[in-house]
Amino acid sequence: MSKLQIKGNWNEMKGKLKQKYSELTDDDLLYTEGQEDELIGRLQQKLNKGRKELEDELSKL
Repeated sequence: MSKLQIKGNWNEMKGKLKQKYSELTDDDLLYTEGQEDELIGRLQQKLNKGRKELEDELSKL
């Protein structure tokens, strides 16, 4: 997943993640350009998933 894909589709992806994982908060899903690794890290910690697993799931959204 490229940084551009996150940026371009983030609002849509964020909505789908909130539907699938109700425990995620707006703070968990805060995206700032250039800080993709921080976002992935927060999601890994909250969802207890590995980086590759999480990136694959995000690319399918």
